[in-house]
Amino acid sequence: MLRLGVQSVPVVLVTAAFTGAVMTLQTYQGFQRFGATSFAGTLVALSVMRELASVLAALMVTGRSGSAIAAEIGTMQVTEQGEALEAMATEPVQYLFVPRALAGVTMMPLLVLVAGALAILGGRVVAVNLLGANPDDYDQSTRRALEVKDLTSGLIKAAVFGFLFTRVACARGCQAWGAPPPTP
Repeated sequence: MLRLGVQSVPVVLVTAAFTGAVMTLQTYQGFQRFGATSFAGTLVALSVMRELASVLAALMVTGRSGSAIAAEIGTMQVTEQGEALEAMATEPVQYLFVPRALAGVTMMPLLVLVAGALAILGGRVVAVNLLGANPDDYDQSTRRALEVKDLTSGLIKAAVFGFLFTRVACARGCQAWGAPPPTP
C-alpha cells in the first residue's frame, strides 16, 4: 500500500491539478461564447469525478507502480524464488499476488478521491484567479452538480482499475524468463 498508493500521491496530484486547470481554461473560454460560464465548474466536477480522475490516476499508478511490480516479480521468477516458496509450502499466488491486488483495490479509490478534489480545486483556481469567475457561482455550480452516484461510479472504476493493473503487472512479471549469464 505504501509503494502503490502513498508514494504515487505526488505524480497523481500534479496530473490531477493540471488536468482540472486545463479543463477549466478550455471549457470556460468555450462557454463564454454562449454566456454559460457558470457551467464550467459543473462540467469539470462531473467529468473529473465520473471518468477522468480514475483513468488518469490508473495511468499514473500503472506507469509508476505497475512496472515496479512486474519487474519485482520478474526478478523473483528468474531467480526461482517462486519455486523456493513452493518448497516451503507457501502458495506463491497468495503470497505475491493477493497483497498487491488488495493494495490496488484499496489505494486506487483513495487516490481518485484526492485526485478529484485537487482537480476541482485546480479548476477553481484557474477560473477565479485567471479568468475572473465569481467564486461563489463556481462553488455552487460544482456542489449542485455532484451527486453520490458520480462519486461512487468513479470509485468503483478506480477499484476495478486497481485490480486489473496489479493483475496484469503480476502476470507479466511471471512471464519473465532467462537468467543473466553468470559473471566469472
